[in-house]
Amino acid sequence: MSVGTPFHPRTSPLNRKMQWREWSGYYASSVYADAHDIEYNAIREAAALIDVSPLYKYQVSGPDALALVDRVITRDATKLAVGSVFYTPWCDEHGKVVDDGTVHRLDERRFRWTAADPQLRWLRQNSAGLDVAIDEESEATAALALQGPSSRDVLEAATGESFADLRYFRRRPSKIGKVKVDVSRTGYTGDLGYEVWIPTEGAAKVWDALIDAGKAYGVRPAGMLALDVVRLEAGLILLEVDYTSARHAMNPEQNYAPGEIGLGRLVSFDKGDFVGRLALEREAKAGGPARRLVGLQLDWYDIEGLYDAQGLPPAISPSVDRAPVPVFAAGRQVGRATSHGWSPILKQAIALASVPPQYEAIGTPLAVEWTVEGRRGRVGATVVELPFLDLERKRA
Repeated sequence: MSVGTPFHPRTSPLNRKMQWREWSGYYASSVYADAHDIEYNAIREAAALIDVSPLYKYQVSGPDALALVDRVITRDATKLAVGSVFYTPWCDEHGKVVDDGTVHRLDERRFRWTAADPQLRWLRQNSAGLDVAIDEESEATAALALQGPSSRDVLEAATGESFADLRYFRRRPSKIGKVKVDVSRTGYTGDLGYEVWIPTEGAAKVWDALIDAGKAYGVRPAGMLALDVVRLEAGLILLEVDYTSARHAMNPEQNYAPGEIGLGRLVSFDKGDFVGRLALEREAKAGGPARRLVGLQLDWYDIEGLYDAQGLPPAISPSVDRAPVPVFAAGRQVGRATSHGWSPILKQAIALASVPPQYEAIGTPLAVEWTVEGRRGRVGATVVELPFLDLERKRA
């Protein structure tokens, strides 16, 4: 049975159509407004508040906290300075990705770890022989993503302090009203934005303060449908959509190495031993992973032609389609598109796809299956650089 997040007393009255979905046992709003395009526009043109409390959150602390983090993640944790944040995958012993998330260094011996799936057992299993404490904080800590070009203005108005010096993937403590919070320059939108980590008991007060401070900047709540569009534009992967956790994989096809989902750059062999290292070294020596994540731009005129053949006007869903569809080259299937949809800002149909290495070069022509009125067809697709949308203000 799903329950409301700490923000539910505020978000529930705003969800006018009562469109909810389940996220890790919580109610998550699909959309607040009549359509999610207004929420998408808030993220890209003003500021939006997104309830991301269902993320799993852990605090890793103690003399060997750094050693545990370095043992589990593929990045070099010794380079994670206090006040910094790493985005990283972590793997099983076969070098296949268990999950991806963020690790925040709070002080010399304390880290906040976020994940899409439960990780408490995995972290404790890998802490054998280490002097470290791993505490589940998922219910004790609420989280809001404040995203969009005006997000800094809203945050500064709510806290009464400047955040111009908080760089990309950095964090620091702050206060909103009388509530102590932690603010990280992170997000899942590919835009300027922050994530605010809040003690559960102060969640409603922080929501009210951010909404009040954001009135002058057009802030509004945004749901999962709008978030899905912006994360696709940013080329960001989603667990159990663009890849399957090694924990849930039922066959070899469902197992993904970091290099197969665009995270190969986050694997460091210039560090201490970590879970999956031997398998990933063997993979690298063999020429790399068998699949690669690519971005595709779909041919709108081909889409239009399939609808015209059925006597219908062209149409494309404003929501991201998460159902996998075949990708073809020279008439045969070579991979699959995992997320595809329409980008309002790029005015293009785009997709994330998994294909063999010989098809990953920019400009490679491919085709994607497209169904109209139950009739399967194919539309042209071209491999393009990821992310589809790369906003300078995200890092500025």
